[in-house]
Amino acid sequence: MLAKYNAKIAGTGMYVPDKILNNFDLEKIVETSDEWIRTRTGMIERRVASTEQASSDLAYEASLNALKSAHLRAKDIDLIIVGTISPDHPFPSTACVLQHKLGVKHIPAFDVSAGCPGWIFASSIAKQFIENGTYNNILVVGVEILTKITNYSDRNTCVLFGDGSGAAVFSRTESTDIALIIDSEIAADGSYGDILIQKAGGSRNPATEETVRENLHTVYMEGNKIFKLAVRSMYHACDIVLKRNHLDVKSIDWLITHQANMRIIEALGRKMKIDKKKVIVNIEKYGNTSSATIPMALDESIKSGKIRSGDIVLMASFGAGLTSGSLLVRI
Repeated sequence: MLAKYNAKIAGTGMYVPDKILNNFDLEKIVETSDEWIRTRTGMIERRVASTEQASSDLAYEASLNALKSAHLRAKDIDLIIVGTISPDHPFPSTACVLQHKLGVKHIPAFDVSAGCPGWIFASSIAKQFIENGTYNNILVVGVEILTKITNYSDRNTCVLFGDGSGAAVFSRTESTDIALIIDSEIAADGSYGDILIQKAGGSRNPATEETVRENLHTVYMEGNKIFKLAVRSMYHACDIVLKRNHLDVKSIDWLITHQANMRIIEALGRKMKIDKKKVIVNIEKYGNTSSATIPMALDESIKSGKIRSGDIVLMASFGAGLTSGSLLVRI
């Protein structure tokens, strides 16, 4: 079915908490070192939400920045989609909490639980709602407070995660617009669901003294298995959208991948045979913020002037599920 309209990213925004947790701070918590973390992850510091902050609080600040960038008010939004695996509550959705914070009513709002590609999945949904004419302006947010579900006795995972939020407003294009959402691709393979998981807190393992004692409410990850799957799945998602639109790596101006691990980012770059100068990285400042990594990197790069109007940007992510996805846009 041909799209009735085209969609674009009309504005972006991000927000991170004030508190910084650096590698030297982690040396005091767990048996690790600054050198070990830098060498294996590329991370130097990450942000940590306060005790009082929930995901909706971070999402609210990022949303205000995105709305300002798009020259819109909250009342102009027709739909809110939040990608997150660390919601305020299991229910109601963080999107509904965010809707209330923004002071808007009578519009749909829902969360997408797709792991780290949550913002990519939500963006793909937003793209289709705009293309079929249902909505004009959609707020898409990726937000995580992972430090509250991190096991700080596990030296392999506790150094990875940080907190933050990135948002974008997706809008219907005008005839004069150069900006365009070109294509998107999303996928999942549930057979790998047990290698990146929060084991307790749901209906499978409700909260008990035992689940709390055994840290089953925190992130569990088998990093070695994730590595190869991450590179392969992101490469596949990128390859599909490029070929479908008769483009190649030389056609794109920038690649933004999920900021999970510097080694993964570099491995994907080598596999795609892309110029390193075209790969956007900010993992050293924020660590892995899951669904927030890509919209945060996108906003930071636009606001700094690195990404300019007319640039073609390819974004790709992978995460728990195992899920994967890509988004190809012209800014």
